[in-house]
Amino acid sequence: MITFVEGDLIECQLNLAVVQVGGIGYAVHVPLTTSERLPSLGKEIKLYTHATYREDSQTLYGFSDRESRDFFCMIVDKVSGIGPKIALNLLGSLSLPTLKTSIASGDVGMLSKAQGLGKKTAERIVVELKDKVMPKEFSKSENSGNVSSSKNIVGDQPLEFVSYQDAVSALLTLGYKVTDADQSIRKAAESLGKDASTEELIRKALGR
Repeated sequence: MITFVEGDLIECQLNLAVVQVGGIGYAVHVPLTTSERLPSLGKEIKLYTHATYREDSQTLYGFSDRESRDFFCMIVDKVSGIGPKIALNLLGSLSLPTLKTSIASGDVGMLSKAQGLGKKTAERIVVELKDKVMPKEFSKSENSGNVSSSKNIVGDQPLEFVSYQDAVSALLTLGYKVTDADQSIRKAAESLGKDASTEELIRKALGR
């Protein structure tokens, strides 16, 4: 199994990167959230990969970080009816913080805005993955009848995730398409850091 590819970027398209390693060029299918982070041609890159093998083809899928790769594998392995192509579109339409928060909170509306994803498929993703992206402490409090605040829903840095999603939702109300809204907030978050508030993310995304 090929777990990562590290070498020189010799070709880059919207959803495809060609990485030269030891005289061999590997064609790696990537989501938009990874391709927008790729360096200029000739620079060295490292992509965390997942390989699929069929009788008539062998395909590599690559991601800029291990967490995104693992999330991609989880979707393909755990959600019936979801193949690599749909999973790649999902990770290209929405960033990992938005995906995890949406799944944990059951936000089918946000998920169904992703390219090629209908409401029924979004509902299936929530059903299959909600317990897998929800932290243990939230599950325990929910099962005991205690209602946790929304900031406790996701991951090791819940406040960051919720601020991020709230900022994306705010841009959607302003008429942004979901992919554009998520991309704008993602870039703002990378610039401001993980402790940025919802208001700071929105202002940065709007150039204010």
